[in-house]
Amino acid sequence: MTRSTKLGPEERTAAIERLKSKELDILVVGGGIVGTGSALDAVTRGLSVGLLEARDWASGTSSRSSKLVHGGIRYLEQLDFRLVREALTERGLLLKRIAPHLVKPVRFLYPLKKRVVERAYVGAGMLLYDVLSYVGGRPGVPHHRHLSRGQVAKLVPSLSHDALVGGITYYDAQVDDALYVASLARTASAYGAHVASRVRVEGFIKVGERVVGVQAHDLQTGERFEVRAKQVVNATGVWTDDTQRMVGERGTFKVRASKGIHLVVPRDRFQSSMGLLLRTEKSVLFVIPWGRHWLIGTTDTDWNLDKAHPAATAADIDYLLEHINAVLQVALTREDVEGVYAGLRPLLAGESEQTSKLSREHLVGHSVPGLVVIAGGKWTTYRVMAKDAIDAAVDALDGLVPPSTTKEIPLLGAEGYRAAWNKRGKIAHAFNLHTVRIEHLLNRYGTLTDELLDLIKERPELADPLPGADDYIQAEVVYAATHMGALHLEDVLARRTRISIEAWDRGVSAAPVAARLLADVLGWDTEREEREVSIYLKRVAAERASQTQPDDESADRVRLEAPDIVTS
Repeated sequence: MTRSTKLGPEERTAAIERLKSKELDILVVGGGIVGTGSALDAVTRGLSVGLLEARDWASGTSSRSSKLVHGGIRYLEQLDFRLVREALTERGLLLKRIAPHLVKPVRFLYPLKKRVVERAYVGAGMLLYDVLSYVGGRPGVPHHRHLSRGQVAKLVPSLSHDALVGGITYYDAQVDDALYVASLARTASAYGAHVASRVRVEGFIKVGERVVGVQAHDLQTGERFEVRAKQVVNATGVWTDDTQRMVGERGTFKVRASKGIHLVVPRDRFQSSMGLLLRTEKSVLFVIPWGRHWLIGTTDTDWNLDKAHPAATAADIDYLLEHINAVLQVALTREDVEGVYAGLRPLLAGESEQTSKLSREHLVGHSVPGLVVIAGGKWTTYRVMAKDAIDAAVDALDGLVPPSTTKEIPLLGAEGYRAAWNKRGKIAHAFNLHTVRIEHLLNRYGTLTDELLDLIKERPELADPLPGADDYIQAEVVYAATHMGALHLEDVLARRTRISIEAWDRGVSAAPVAARLLADVLGWDTEREEREVSIYLKRVAAERASQTQPDDESADRVRLEAPDIVTS
């Protein structure tokens, strides 16, 4: 049966109709990286699958990570070799097979401050990192290398001369986390999963002690309906405890939220041909190349306030600036910061009081018949987490269900990507676009770039960039709504593109233009269009104001002054 590869309004409506009308094998609750991964895992085993997300795809933790696909150098020090090996195996799969258009190698420098002992210690760790990356096959990135002080000075001219005696370079990978999750949801839909965002689960349906479905609320239309399923998978991340309470269960494990913030600064604020990995007194600090920007993060602090909109404080921002400035010749200031974002890690609570010491392992529980809970873990190992969750659900299903196949399943846009990349100059010439523009599209949509070029062929003005956000063209806004599941202006500016953190004005000037484009696709009237812009501008203002506050409580209060986009 041929399914549409689009994930637009019509596909959403059709998915909800199917969810209402038939009992599913598996219903996944939560549209982050683990939930969307679970839906793809289940549907590619031949099961009937539904996926519900209360807000937008990746709107929680999964769009606010360090955007790294990595083994986790610091877990070697904690002797968690199994987690590192597993993550490095997944890194190789993502780079080479599953999503080569979205996941890219990135080079880092680890500056050394002591001549012999530190070089030997860190070098041994880097060697082990390389060895572990080979366990699951070819790693897809080069090995680590030792550098002298002079070599480091040439490669990273902006580093303070007295900040190091040499360095070691190594490779990991990076990804646009939110775009990846939207692509994952779309791929699951293309394989037959019935996926719908902006549908909130408000309760579980039980027969005796057994969970047999959920009570759902379509926030776009206001409609309430039931979805029946043989097994429900709770993949709600930092909301796991809240979701479990709906069943009347305390749950077999507790999830704690750890806040991590990142700064976005222009690439020209300091010179370096690679990213940096710096030690802090609490954890590690990454400086990550990100297009025409640097991402600097992250912090690691307990968070017990609003989970939907974690807020960065002035103290968080100052902490990161202080640590990066310790190694730079010319200090960064608050005026250099283009964007700030805060996210929550779902950590499995344990004995330790420090969130930086809590486990990044994941656990699967089946504490109530009919309900599987998956919690913990890290972005990089989402595919393994999804496999383990669906394995647990399948154990309770009748009949023989095939094992997971997601090792072999590329995301939409991945097949033929390298051949398309090799033709990028010819494609650019054919459409009278700059080669850099085609490279940008290929690295976001892979071979699906053809679909955006078709839009431009029909409407040449869609090749124009968005105001204040030159990296993105208008066709991407239209495509976000027609093919990538975006339903609101915020979905486009914050997650299908990263304008909300990359643009100096955080998308204020792009908002009216993007809203006009979305209105045509989503059937908005003028009042609705203006409301979408107004709510987005209030979000930007509230985020900016929260980032001047001294502590979490005041930042949270200020951030929550902006209304959410909820239409019912």
